[in-house]
Amino acid sequence: MSFQQGLSGLNVSAKNLDVIGNNVANASTVGFKQSQAQFADVYAASLSGAGTNSIGIGSKLAAVAQQFTQGNISTTNNPLDVAINGPGLFRMSNNGAITYTRNGQFQLNKDGYIVGNTGLHLTGYQVKGGTLTGEVGDLKIDTADLNPAVSSNMAITANLDSRKTAPTAPFAMALTPVVPATTPPTYVPPDPTQYNDSTSITVYDTLGNNHVASLYFVKTATANTWDVRMVLDGGQFTGGAVMDMGQVSFDNTGKLSAVTLQDGTKGLGVTSPVPAGWTTGDWDLTQAISLDMGKLTQFGSNFGVTSLTQDGYAAGRLSGFAIDPEGMIQGRYTNGKTKVMGQMAVASFTNNQGLKPIGNNQWVESPESGQPIVGKPGSGNMGVLQSASVEDSNVDLTQELVGMITAQRVYQANAQTIKTQDQVLQTLVNLR
Repeated sequence: MSFQQGLSGLNVSAKNLDVIGNNVANASTVGFKQSQAQFADVYAASLSGAGTNSIGIGSKLAAVAQQFTQGNISTTNNPLDVAINGPGLFRMSNNGAITYTRNGQFQLNKDGYIVGNTGLHLTGYQVKGGTLTGEVGDLKIDTADLNPAVSSNMAITANLDSRKTAPTAPFAMALTPVVPATTPPTYVPPDPTQYNDSTSITVYDTLGNNHVASLYFVKTATANTWDVRMVLDGGQFTGGAVMDMGQVSFDNTGKLSAVTLQDGTKGLGVTSPVPAGWTTGDWDLTQAISLDMGKLTQFGSNFGVTSLTQDGYAAGRLSGFAIDPEGMIQGRYTNGKTKVMGQMAVASFTNNQGLKPIGNNQWVESPESGQPIVGKPGSGNMGVLQSASVEDSNVDLTQELVGMITAQRVYQANAQTIKTQDQVLQTLVNLR
């Protein structure tokens, strides 16, 4: 008689309980993937081959298989917390040593790198010269202020009221001389009798200082024709008081038929008089502003602006981040602008179960897993990302507790076979 079957049953049942216990212990570990104990039967080897009536000698632990099923996704208050919804793993670097994880609890370290809770660097696609490249490396966030951008282009979409008549007074600004003459004069904005309609927008100079650009629309004596003028800061802006942006004409259906820019390209000029004591050089404009008037109309309805845009902005300070489903990291600035700072990379394997766990929610590749395929989230068979979220452990506690009860019963049953074998053996020993 043999105690081998019962003893092997006790061993595999104990190992099964170990696996279940590890799963239960990591039920709250972000990104954890549960494991499953898999068993195989054991038969004694024979030189002549196994017979048809062979009896096995027990069981053994064949594998501890990781289950890479999707865990539930929970929201957090940290925008750098990221969950993968679908296949893929985050690619981490420890001074060039690459590991993989599903734990997306990230933060910035003192050097600006995006790191996990063990200090490993998250890798992704780099930004160089303001352009996203295909180079994968440690993701570092540029926390410097965003430089200002000068306003160079404006665009307007509006309707000019065809029922309006040309103003009787010429468009001009009152000039109040100031003593001494080296002091810029004071301007009084145009009188409402000198134009038909106006609107305004904030523009920015080379230092990021904001200025108010007021557009004035003046209907001319020529049918369906309007002059467009612009005044910066009520005329106080260095470089001139009134800019002649050009002239627009419409056909009999109210659609734009011609646009004549002041200088043919920029629609820019100075028509105000030069004050006494100043030279024309003192009034040269320091920046050029182009106005796109291609979406103006002239219908028999009230004046209305549906869109007025410009491309300048003030300096901005980094105020937060946003990460889209494709892993694009957008920096948000106090001036309302955004800038791409990098893109997270994810990796996939032909055989996830072949990955070797090394602790701290990390895996490394192995011959069984195959080589990684690194790509952008959402591409190929890669999952998409969800910001301000984490992936919970995929451990099902109910299932594990039921499995624990079953493993306990199996352990008891194997112990009972040993006890029975012992009783049979005792009976034989007692024969006389």
